[in-house]
Amino acid sequence: MKITTFNPMIVTKNAEATIALFEALGFERRHTKTGINDHVTSVIMKYTGEDGKEFRVAVTEAPVPQDITSIAMNVRDFDEAYQLLEAKGFKNAQGDKVTDTGSSKATMMVSPSGFSISISEHIRKEEE
Repeated sequence: MKITTFNPMIVTKNAEATIALFEALGFERRHTKTGINDHVTSVIMKYTGEDGKEFRVAVTEAPVPQDITSIAMNVRDFDEAYQLLEAKGFKNAQGDKVTDTGSSKATMMVSPSGFSISISEHIRKEEE
């Protein structure tokens, strides 16, 4: 399985406050995707240290009862990642639904203990 990015993800109903915190720490907004499932917005933030090392965090606004800390994992093959996590006991947080925005396929997978990994495959233009 090829992983293309792997970073923390914070799912919250008040993304602006969380984004402001990371901006105060020196992170910058790099990418925003809105209208996911009609009510979810995700912002990728990046920090570049003095040594050139880069750190990313995803802040996602969604109607959740409490903040969720997850891992955002982008992969080249969504189905392969889904099947691997499912074989390890993870369940799709959306039931059988997979979010397809046309430019990506994604869902959050939750382990029996409650740990979550949000898997996503970005559809590359050369694949269309």
